[in-house]
Amino acid sequence: MQTWFKRVQDNLAVLPECIDYFDAELQQARFDCTLKGNVEKLSREIPQIVEHRFNQLQEIEAILENLNIQLRKTRSKKYRQFLEHYQRALTSRDAEKYIDGEEDVVTMQLLINEFALIRNKYQGVIKALDAKQFQINNVIKLRVAGLDDVTL
Repeated sequence: MQTWFKRVQDNLAVLPECIDYFDAELQQARFDCTLKGNVEKLSREIPQIVEHRFNQLQEIEAILENLNIQLRKTRSKKYRQFLEHYQRALTSRDAEKYIDGEEDVVTMQLLINEFALIRNKYQGVIKALDAKQFQINNVIKLRVAGLDDVTL
């Protein structure tokens, strides 16, 4: 199975589909963060859940870095275009200002911003899973201390 990173790297047109996929996975990840049920079962499942969600976060980070590389490539092309083919001589600062208004550059920046939002939400999930592990640990310590009637 090809990862989303490879698919996006090969073809940026699949990025909206990728965003939809990770957004749907985020809904499932929120369910994984709940602290409800048998503590032993939760403590047994938490490592696998954390590993899976952390791997997703790493893939998102890789895609985001790839998008930033693509943005720098697009900006470089536009910069060269403005300096070489513009009717009057431009300073570097003028060329950068013009580049910031170019449709290709703005579109890439918007895509990066949307994907960064997904990344930030996944970072929140990782923090929630850390808190879940901490609470599971607390409940287990209470049970070891003899408070067996503790429930979630």
